[in-house]
Amino acid sequence: MLANIPEIRILEEMANMALSEHYPKILEGEKIDAISRPEISIIKLARNNPLGFKIKTAVLPTIKLPEYKTIAKKITGEVSDLEKNIAVTEKDLEDTIMDIRKSRAPKKHITSPQPSPGKGEGGSFPSQGKAGDEVDLPEFNDEFVKVLGPFKDIADFKAKLKENIKLEKENKQREKTRLQIIEKIIDASEMELPEILVEIELDKILYRMESDITQMGLKFEDYLKHLNKKVEDLRKEFRNDAEKKAKLALILNEIAKIEKIVADSEQIAKEVANILEHYKDADPDRARMHAENILTNEKIFQFLESQ
Repeated sequence: MLANIPEIRILEEMANMALSEHYPKILEGEKIDAISRPEISIIKLARNNPLGFKIKTAVLPTIKLPEYKTIAKKITGEVSDLEKNIAVTEKDLEDTIMDIRKSRAPKKHITSPQPSPGKGEGGSFPSQGKAGDEVDLPEFNDEFVKVLGPFKDIADFKAKLKENIKLEKENKQREKTRLQIIEKIIDASEMELPEILVEIELDKILYRMESDITQMGLKFEDYLKHLNKKVEDLRKEFRNDAEKKAKLALILNEIAKIEKIVADSEQIAKEVANILEHYKDADPDRARMHAENILTNEKIFQFLESQ
């Protein structure tokens, strides 16, 4: 069989196998942070001669960070006492309870005098009545809250609801502060952003969008037709968002390296186990990368907030 294969083909195959094995070692030895698949060109290939090759790959750019600790300290210091000491008012409770009651109200069909599309007579559609119309709302009592979950009575439900509302408000305030910190750091940072990172972020944005549309029972192609747009149009629209996400990832990675911030191995293991439990088809290696990234980023933000 080998006699029928040209020698150059055998040499090329052996060269590719050798390069695949030694490429990671080359990166490590040269201290190169590659961020894309390599383009490998073989420039010298002959029996009993050294292999000659060129490797082209995108690398992590040099990033000039601002005084990110000073920025974080200034912004966290500007958060008012009112924003720090988050309170849940009676109105917060009443509004949330009203929303829950509305969501549990029986739907009724209202006949519309307007013709339905394609029909010559009035159509009907489901409705939950007017906002604030308590006639059709379920009564708010102990029996009602017990249906919602493991609550003893109204008092127990309100106490837990108050905790949840406060937690949600705290999370919103935290996200608001973090967004202000990172936007200031991004604006003050200097770097040459590799195009491939922007393209990767655009791919992620469009993948999530297509997944959301598909889960709604629609076809992504039909959605694009409805918008009268092409995928290329969306990529242009989301480019600024993609650039910001790419910069964010690079900046967080750089801060983690400088401050030697790493995620806890036990927390990573727990998060991976949680992912694999809920997503049976998830790839364990990808799950670990995702968990490590999320947990590391959380530690970075906690570090910035502590300044």
